[in-house]
Amino acid sequence: MKKATFLTTWFLLLLVCVIGKQHTTYALSSKGEAFTPFSFQVEAQNWNTVKELLPKGAKFTVIDVESGKSFNVQRRAGSKHADVQPLTGKDTKIMKDIYDGNWSWRRKAVLILTKDKLIAASMHGMPHGAGALENNFPGHFCIHFTGSTTHSKGRADLSHHVMILKAAGQLEEYMKNLSPSKMTEVLLVAIKNGDNGLVKKNTLHLTKLEEEKLIKIEALHWKINSSNTMNITSLETSVLVELKIFIKDAGPITTEVSFPLMRTSPFSPWKIDLEPFLSSLD
Repeated sequence: MKKATFLTTWFLLLLVCVIGKQHTTYALSSKGEAFTPFSFQVEAQNWNTVKELLPKGAKFTVIDVESGKSFNVQRRAGSKHADVQPLTGKDTKIMKDIYDGNWSWRRKAVLILTKDKLIAASMHGMPHGAGALENNFPGHFCIHFTGSTTHSKGRADLSHHVMILKAAGQLEEYMKNLSPSKMTEVLLVAIKNGDNGLVKKNTLHLTKLEEEKLIKIEALHWKINSSNTMNITSLETSVLVELKIFIKDAGPITTEVSFPLMRTSPFSPWKIDLEPFLSSLD
């Protein structure tokens, strides 16, 4: 029996475990019994390859890395990334559950299951444009892969790029050698996407109360204004960022924040002190 058929028949919950650069996927039945043979390597395939593997009309399964929830979709269009729709109303409900019952532009790390391949990708959760399936989904949504670009600007979206790396198990390796400016951007991507797990990886500390502050951020736009000049042995620096923050029930805040960054050695990744940013939310 093909793996995709096996997944659909048993209505499996897919749990994704990241170990280094490898993912092992365990299929569980509704009774929680593990089917260990369902295990293979995640691939970070380029969009030029993926669009041939998933031509228009192709059906495949999307797996949310964080929750393990999965739903089925069909690729309908898209030349620079995949424009897809949930197959049925049931699939639409599962997708909406992944976004806590609300449609959102936030990016999420996902795995694409097609035949015998598991491909790293990133999706957002906002219906837009046209839709043609009977699925209670008003439009389509987008899935990006390595090498995908947006339709409007024709360049890779940083938020999608970071989530693709997360899905591929490559994010920690990517962050090891980032400059202070790039590390700050990855932090802002994590905040924008509501990914507090990734925020914790980038910061010196994050309390429960601070997490609750971050949850209230509905949208975030930024522009890196400057980064302190430093030499290769520097252990402290800062990055100045112009921010526009949209807070739930409070409206927009426009501000400029200097993010302090520290590391324990010249070979360690930078960590960011989030306190100046959090103070700007008060």
